[in-house]
Amino acid sequence: MVNRDNLTFSELEQWLNERRVTEIECLVPDLTGVARGKILPRQKFTEDRGMRLPEAVVAMGVTGEFPEEGPYYDVINPTDRDMHLRPDPRSVRLVPWATDPTAQVIHDCYDKEGQIVPFAPRSVLRRVCDLYAAEGWSPVVAPELEFYLVARNTDPDIPLKPPKGRSGRAETSRQAYSIDAVNEFDPLFEDVYSYCEQMELNVDTLIHEIGAGQMEINFFHDHPLGLADEVFFFKRTVREAALRHDMFATFMAKPIAGEPGSAMHIHQSVLDQAGQNIFSNPDGSPSQAFHWYIGGLQHYIPAAMALFAPYVNSYRRLARFTAAPINIQWGTDNRTVGIRSPVASPAARRIENRVIGADANPYVALAATLACGYLGIKNRIEPTPECKGDAYLGDFQLPRSLGEALEKLRLERDLAAVLGSPFITVYTEVKEIEYAEFMKVISPWEREHLLLHV
Repeated sequence: MVNRDNLTFSELEQWLNERRVTEIECLVPDLTGVARGKILPRQKFTEDRGMRLPEAVVAMGVTGEFPEEGPYYDVINPTDRDMHLRPDPRSVRLVPWATDPTAQVIHDCYDKEGQIVPFAPRSVLRRVCDLYAAEGWSPVVAPELEFYLVARNTDPDIPLKPPKGRSGRAETSRQAYSIDAVNEFDPLFEDVYSYCEQMELNVDTLIHEIGAGQMEINFFHDHPLGLADEVFFFKRTVREAALRHDMFATFMAKPIAGEPGSAMHIHQSVLDQAGQNIFSNPDGSPSQAFHWYIGGLQHYIPAAMALFAPYVNSYRRLARFTAAPINIQWGTDNRTVGIRSPVASPAARRIENRVIGADANPYVALAATLACGYLGIKNRIEPTPECKGDAYLGDFQLPRSLGEALEKLRLERDLAAVLGSPFITVYTEVKEIEYAEFMKVISPWEREHLLLHV
């Protein structure tokens, strides 16, 4: 396995030569987390070491639409100018399902003056990590990513259903942590693990989650930027593997009515320059920084919800007694709260943000949750008393809709200062366009209950 920490361009060329790579997928993650870019012949990639794309490519909605006017164009140049993309050698991976030897490389976005494009998702996460570095801190994260396997469905008007496994039957009941239920999809997961091994993705545990056809994959803890890249690659990988087995993999937050939603729980801690966990005192007790970090999450998560729950569908997941949080209470080894502290040794003390949906852009979600914790420490925000009971019995403390969440995000100046006001402007304007597109659609519920009754 290659050491990616300080991979140089000359070492990248050697890596490509050893694997006889003939094509390069030059990728940049957009606001949604979609892989945008170009496919270049190996020689052209080596000669140019980069490419250009219109800057709005990373700043459009999931429908491919752009705002037609407004503050968006205070950030995005209306002349549709180019970004200059630079490959990050540390991100290189094979494309294991490609016919010819092909590599994929994630690129960072710069303007023609060499300044990083502030609204690109990877740029935002870099910005937050730099703020931690300036304090002498190293954030460490470990995502747990849930997703559903569903039967192939080409008609968006037909509800999704669980796929058939090796037995020829689809799941009809919930099979949380069932080994046999996972084994139903052994051929698929053998491909997934083979692809991940070839791509050198550090995936850990695979489990069957609560929902019918719902799975979870855990990642080993690491630096946020590298792990965001791995989640980005993993989503592509699972979707590709599922297609090859005549099913879909979806990271929608709530794909099937009546089933639990899918989350991206993120475990997070912070190390100092000596490699010590700042969440623990020398005697092993929780530190003041641990409590301030929780206080920051509690204070800023409501305003960050549009980043953690980015679509209309995201808010269907956040319902009482559905394995998803409804508030910002915190507790030790308590899965009913939004902010959980797992039982761990002092060196491994960490905080789990359980609010984030599986549909969130991993770069944006990691940047936002680290920003909340950073602000908590810097502003010395004290948390509320620990919740030691069932947090579902408490009040809702999170926005109930995308519109409400966007309004809170626009008004939160501290998050804008950490994440960058250009990013907040572009993000909220794009999400307004998506919301407007959704409001043009009349749902089956409306036809069923309103057609003849109002």
